[in-house]
Amino acid sequence: MINRVVLIGRLTRDPELRYTPNAGVAVVNFTLAVDRPFTNQQGERETDFVNIVVWRKQAENCANYLQKGSLAGVDGRLQIRSYDDSQGIRRKAAEVVADNVRFLDKPPAAGSSGGNEEMPGEEMSINEDDIPF
Repeated sequence: MINRVVLIGRLTRDPELRYTPNAGVAVVNFTLAVDRPFTNQQGERETDFVNIVVWRKQAENCANYLQKGSLAGVDGRLQIRSYDDSQGIRRKAAEVVADNVRFLDKPPAAGSSGGNEEMPGEEMSINEDDIPF
C-alpha cells in the first residue's frame, strides 16, 4: 500500500514549535497554502490549506528557518486522526506528517527581516576565452 504526499506551497503563519511533555521531542506545526493546478468556473485558482506536522531535528530547523510566506516543499504521508472537541463531539483531522521538508526560498541576507528580499550579488562577466568548449 502507498501513502505518499508531495506538496509545494507557502506557509500561512509562522511555525509553532513545541516539545512533547515526557520525552522532550520537538514537534512543529504549520499550514501550507497550496494552489490547485486548475481554475474554477470563474477563472480563479482555488487554494487548499494543508496542516503539516514535522518531528525532531527537522522540526527545530523548520522553526528556525521558515516563517509566514516562506516557500516550502513537503514530502510525507497523510494521517487522519480523531479527537473529542470541547463539547465532547468526536471530530476528525487530516494532516500531513512530513518525512522531508525543503526550504525553497533564498535565505534572507544577514541583518534583514524577511525571506522574500533579493540577495545582493556581484555581476559576473564572462569572456568567450574563458569558456572551455
